[in-house]
Amino acid sequence: MNKLASLTSHDNYFEDFEVGQTIRHARGKTVTELENVNITNMVMNTAQGHFNLDLMQKGALGKILSYGGVNFSLVLGLASQDTVENALAEIGLDNIRLRTMVFHGDTLYAYSRVLEKRESDREDAGIVVFKHWGVNQNRELVAELERTALIKKRSHWLKEA
Repeated sequence: MNKLASLTSHDNYFEDFEVGQTIRHARGKTVTELENVNITNMVMNTAQGHFNLDLMQKGALGKILSYGGVNFSLVLGLASQDTVENALAEIGLDNIRLRTMVFHGDTLYAYSRVLEKRESDREDAGIVVFKHWGVNQNRELVAELERTALIKKRSHWLKEA
């Protein structure tokens, strides 16, 4: 009854990742007007396609576009529990590509592949490079990017607990 629950999963430490391993992440996330418009305004993006419904309804697209920064951030978030839950640091985001439009009401899903795994200068952690993909409800590729993270080693952290 007094046992402290684990804060992170048991299978996403540095030792658990293998180059070539592919992960289909369990959750999806529907893009809502609230998050898209709020973030678009917070970063001062003035492209009206992200917040002017009247203009978009009169044009060829007919609906509001989701801001690309929201799209790849959602993909990162969907992938985080399985990939960087035991990260000590995010080292880099590279090769960000937005592949197709995302609209309010679209649902995004994420996949990841381990591209590289190497030792770091720390004995308690190693470096893992992931490629993340985001697809919409129609399985169309909407975003892809690479993430480099410093991940805890189980062999060090669990013996300290």
